[in-house]
Amino acid sequence: MNAIAIDDEPLALELIQQYAQKIDWLNVEAVFSDALEAKEYLKEHEVDLLFLDIQMPEVNGMQFYKSLDDKPEVIFTTAYSQYAVDGFTLNAVDYLLKPFDFERFLQAVEKAKELIDFRQSKANDEGHLLVKYNYQWQKIAYKDIEYIEALDDYIKIVVAPKPLLVHMSMKVADEKLPSEKFVRVHRSYIVALDKITSWNKNTITVRGKSIPISYTYQKQVQDILNNLMEES
Repeated sequence: MNAIAIDDEPLALELIQQYAQKIDWLNVEAVFSDALEAKEYLKEHEVDLLFLDIQMPEVNGMQFYKSLDDKPEVIFTTAYSQYAVDGFTLNAVDYLLKPFDFERFLQAVEKAKELIDFRQSKANDEGHLLVKYNYQWQKIAYKDIEYIEALDDYIKIVVAPKPLLVHMSMKVADEKLPSEKFVRVHRSYIVALDKITSWNKNTITVRGKSIPISYTYQKQVQDILNNLMEES
């Protein structure tokens, strides 16, 4: 997995390089203290992942990422925790709050690898979600999934007769599930459209379970549900 790092602090770039050297499958091929130089580099080089500082003197990292035509996966790095929500609205893989240790760094890049590997391999079968559960691969039919809930580094896939706890990020689950069958309604919830029994602006009910709709997803969810009503 090839990456570059962009940060105006030389020590931060050095730390990322040191951590990356401990991971066989991660190659930080270049680092930049100047975002404009990094942008020129990206025009000529294809990378899988960006480590991107948010607060830089000449440009905001989030605005920089939005400006890219071809967007690699991104892990934002910053000393300011107030940017976390904004980072996730840009579909960032993760958000590293400085100073971060190697274990936290490893956790973030493993999430990135999982997502990139999935996109490259297209491992999901038609009509099924393919997950690793109890040390073996298992198919879960889309039609059996009621909703998915985030639980730290795991997701709970609610199916009968009992939910499955799977080591997977919500971002990867969202990528794997077909958008015509599932909708993300909250940072912590994805619901099956055909299992929704009622809804209003702030909540969705899935077979007796009340699930919040966060402000970030409200318009998207309402548009999808309105379209479903028009089609029915």
